[in-house]
Amino acid sequence: MTGNVRTENVLIEGTEFAAALTIRSDIGLLALHGSKEGGTAELAQEVAARTGAGCLVFTQPAGDPVHIPSHRMAVPHCEALREFLASVTVVVSLHGHLRPEFPRTIFLGGGNRAAASILADGLAPLAPPFDTVTDLAAIPSGLRGLHPRNPVNLARAGGVQLELPLSARTQRPEKVQGAPDLPPPTVTAALTAAVERLAADRPG
Repeated sequence: MTGNVRTENVLIEGTEFAAALTIRSDIGLLALHGSKEGGTAELAQEVAARTGAGCLVFTQPAGDPVHIPSHRMAVPHCEALREFLASVTVVVSLHGHLRPEFPRTIFLGGGNRAAASILADGLAPLAPPFDTVTDLAAIPSGLRGLHPRNPVNLARAGGVQLELPLSARTQRPEKVQGAPDLPPPTVTAALTAAVERLAADRPG
């Protein structure tokens, strides 16, 4: 399923972002830090295209990418974010972590715990080499995605924040300037199946 991509240039805390929005269905893939957390933008776009989900990806077109915390990305003047959140029921927000003690762990945070469980079941075929964690107590506090202003929690039914280790979101151990980060095909396929399962179950 295709959709028309609309891009909005928006300034957030002095940093210029390009927000690429595609409206399709009531499930939406979100990548807030597409330029900073390699592979998240590409994974969000590919999975959204395969599943017919909506998609919103933020990238930084100029300069060294900076990381603005998710809850501070929810600025009222970003029309693309407002439209995205109004069009979806559940958000699947993709992030990258570099926790050296968890090099193969995918954490599933966010406020919609029923959706997190469904996605975790769909990602189970990735084990090994990856394992998934849904127990909030076992997720590092900075990766839980529970802030009420985090966009993952602003849709009608909230959403799930997936924190992906580097090896789950790019096949490039070193960043190549100008080259896209290509997520591993196994991760793309598993997340596609997980989002399809989520769409079929539609948890509230």
